[in-house]
Amino acid sequence: MSKTRRGLALAGAGAIMAAGLGEALAQGDEAAAVGRQVEALTQAMLAADRAKLEALSADALSYGHSAGRIETKAQFVAAIAEGRSSFRSISLSDQTVAVTGQNAIVRHIFSSELGGATPSSVRIGVLQVWTKQGADWKLYARQAYRL
Repeated sequence: MSKTRRGLALAGAGAIMAAGLGEALAQGDEAAAVGRQVEALTQAMLAADRAKLEALSADALSYGHSAGRIETKAQFVAAIAEGRSSFRSISLSDQTVAVTGQNAIVRHIFSSELGGATPSSVRIGVLQVWTKQGADWKLYARQAYRL
């Protein structure tokens, strides 16, 4: 191979690697953005903040509980904002975020101290699906499961 061909081959390989690195960095940025949204959702749940819960949730939200109950966005927001589901604390652990295009899958362990007349605690696994709508990541689906 001549020097010119080698140079072109190396330049081409470098461009392909740079493009792949750029895509990986972009996905890392998006994964971090999704992680921030998960934290914002956690804080909104703790504060029972209706406006933030609504802003973080997609209109078509399907919110599944570990006992099998499924809620719409309106039901999920109302249950927290009106105090039917109240949290004294929420801790997330073992979280992973995988972004593909306009969708993200988040998995974590959800541990919580629940308020109300009879305080209790819960430790469950959670799968969340986030979707990018415009510039914002919105919770599209959530399913909890017993550990």
